[in-house]
Amino acid sequence: MHVLIVDDERPARDKLRRLLMQEADIAKITEAKDAVDALSMINEDPPDVAFFDIQMPELSGIELAASLTPPTPLIAFVTAYDQFAIQAFETNAVDYLLKPFDQTRLQKTLQRLRERLKERASAKLSLTKPSTLQAGLAHYPIQQLIVPDRGVSKIILVAKIDWIETADNYVVLHTGKEQTLMRQTLESLVNKLGRDFFRCHRRAAVRLSSIKKIITLDKGDAELQLTSDARVPCSRQYRAQLLELMRETSTQF
Repeated sequence: MHVLIVDDERPARDKLRRLLMQEADIAKITEAKDAVDALSMINEDPPDVAFFDIQMPELSGIELAASLTPPTPLIAFVTAYDQFAIQAFETNAVDYLLKPFDQTRLQKTLQRLRERLKERASAKLSLTKPSTLQAGLAHYPIQQLIVPDRGVSKIILVAKIDWIETADNYVVLHTGKEQTLMRQTLESLVNKLGRDFFRCHRRAAVRLSSIKKIITLDKGDAELQLTSDARVPCSRQYRAQLLELMRETSTQF
């Protein structure tokens, strides 16, 4: 089992590491001092399990959990405060450890994590069809994106993104009249965002609920007018599929 510890206080990380090292099935322990470092580590070397402190500078553990894209590690929160428990469990946390805790209490958490890992492994074997996989991912919707920008981490709410366009090795997130540059490929991001977004052009994707009009152009291409009045290109190879999706949701044009 690979475990990631995320806590801005070194003594807290050291204590949890010492306790975890006494467990025979934990093969690897990594540490992050804040949520931004943790996000990078999770993307580069995904752990099986993560212990998140809640109160940290810049981004809380709960905000970090809400920003993760599937497949996510199993999460247990570790904190000295009990008032965040409801919010923590809303992020599908497995457990909520109150500081100070001992080896016995930690072992109860680890047992719950082990059971969930077994369930996840069994479910993974049954995901043989793309439709089943899509249903599994839809169970863990992404609520927000963390975008590093010159030492500052911006939180972009997915619900506010109208459309996305490519810009070399980046994408531009359009939220109303604001634009945010994010290092990500369009295909990868759209796959993570799920069924609310549709790839309408090789350089663009749009939130389905943001479409106000589909304007037919020459040669079968189209232009999408959004509720924000932005206009987004739609290639002819995507137009038919888009119209079918809109019919399925009973939207009239």
